[in-house]
Amino acid sequence: MTTGEIVVESHPLDSKFRADRLPHIWCPGCGIGPTAACYVRAMEASCVPLDKHVCVSGIGCTGRVAGYVNIDSFHTTHGRAIPFATGLKVANPELQVTVVSGDGDLFAIGGNHFIHAARRNIDINVFCVNNFNYGMTGGQAGPTTPLGAITTTTPYRNVDQPFNLAHLAAACGAVFVARWTILHVRQVEEAMLRAMQKKGFTFIEILAPCPVGFGKSNDIGEGLDEMWLYEKECVVNDRANLEEINVRLSKDTELVVGNFVDIERPAYTPYGKEVLGEA
Repeated sequence: MTTGEIVVESHPLDSKFRADRLPHIWCPGCGIGPTAACYVRAMEASCVPLDKHVCVSGIGCTGRVAGYVNIDSFHTTHGRAIPFATGLKVANPELQVTVVSGDGDLFAIGGNHFIHAARRNIDINVFCVNNFNYGMTGGQAGPTTPLGAITTTTPYRNVDQPFNLAHLAAACGAVFVARWTILHVRQVEEAMLRAMQKKGFTFIEILAPCPVGFGKSNDIGEGLDEMWLYEKECVVNDRANLEEINVRLSKDTELVVGNFVDIERPAYTPYGKEVLGEA
């Protein structure tokens, strides 16, 4: 050991992850690992005891987050993370319930659950890692695949209009809506913390590279190359018109990010007393 060298025996976040399950399964350049790190840092900063935090996920690469964080967690069936989370929150309102899952799980098979949980203003947080494809099962097109993108199921380019997730969440009544990329780790962590402080349905879209499933087919390159794309094309605009901010992953195309919605409205309770003004 040289003079002045500091030896660190463990990482500050080691206790927040299930070390016996590491190393993780995510590919090099994937954005889910940094998302998980932002999540546990936000939990630490929330001042809510870790035994009151619960992580719920569905199926897919992002769904593995629930198995790696060292808190009570549920790895549920495909598309059903939000119903599980709703049941947990209604049964025990003291819990800080967060859904961490992917764009396919939450907005394809799980899309119906999302819109109604937001409409009812269920007091849960939904963090969606959007990598524009079904990365775990072969890189197929999903509900957020951009127009013109190439996937294993759209070899002649995608012609289906993708969901604009921020606009959808806001239209359904979410009290906090944000979109950031995994390049913006500080903003992601701060948005997650803000979501945990809100009472009601919150939604954060986190744009993330999938170099193997999506990047290679669309000439984006490795994960770092997509991060450079984010750095060049992202524009922070909290007051953006959400109807006009659909994602187009191409050069010289503005990619709008920010904390778009932060409002208050009565959260769901089993008897509706708060909504009816009787609480």
